[in-house]
Amino acid sequence: MGRNESNVLNRRLLRSYFSTIISISLVLFFIGMAGLLVLNARSVSNYFKENITVSVVLSVEASEDDASQLSEQISGYPFYKDSRIISKEEGVEQMKQMLGEDFLDVFEVNPIPVSLELQVAADYISTDSLARVEYVLIQYPVVEDVVYQQSMVELLNSNLERIGYVIGCFTLLLMFVSTVLINNTVRLNIYAKRFVIHTMRLVGATKFFISRPFLGQAFFQGLIAGLIANVYLLVTLYIIRNEFNQLFTLLEPSALGLLIALVVALGVLICVVSTGFVVRSMISLNKDELYY
Repeated sequence: MGRNESNVLNRRLLRSYFSTIISISLVLFFIGMAGLLVLNARSVSNYFKENITVSVVLSVEASEDDASQLSEQISGYPFYKDSRIISKEEGVEQMKQMLGEDFLDVFEVNPIPVSLELQVAADYISTDSLARVEYVLIQYPVVEDVVYQQSMVELLNSNLERIGYVIGCFTLLLMFVSTVLINNTVRLNIYAKRFVIHTMRLVGATKFFISRPFLGQAFFQGLIAGLIANVYLLVTLYIIRNEFNQLFTLLEPSALGLLIALVVALGVLICVVSTGFVVRSMISLNKDELYY
């Protein structure tokens, strides 16, 4: 009978141990996802910014060779990211899509000049920076006009700034909630062993001696929970790669490696610190407080 009771107790303790690890790993997974957004926020922001292009309209007499030469001349500037020549024929097709097939009927010759679709570096996607870029480009004799959507630039920067604040606040809130949840999970696990802690104190065990096995267990709990959370994270990234491949290319490998290490370190840190505080509070309980 005693052996059966011992087996039942061991199974309950083992179940409790693994349920604690799974609970902590899920919390760490959500922290990891938030961290993924924070660490890759700049590359995602740059992706959206660099999708805004500047149209460099050349003079009517300019040829595609002139556009190619202009592209080589401005490629040395720090604002230059990439460029693409828009021929007169392609320009006509674009105008047809906007104005209709018969828009050329009122002209004797093709009025659409050659242009250069310029992709500007993300650091220069602001109204002030683009104004300086425009000033540089307009100095070239072959350039007739420089066109970009100023309102879209302002709206994009404003929205990205708001999103940055929201992600930052959400991450801080998630960190706080996660710490509280992990602390409560650890507290419940240790609370079930409060009588063992009290017995060890009665026989003269020091606080360090009592805390040591709990801290060791907490270390391995945090380590295993962090590794499991990283498995969840990698599975999620695998799904993102298959379903949203373009989004996956924005993720920086170095940031991912750092995040994996941080998730494990955070799991160990929170578990060990929480366990230390909880065990100390349990050691200080008197006999009457053990039943409440």
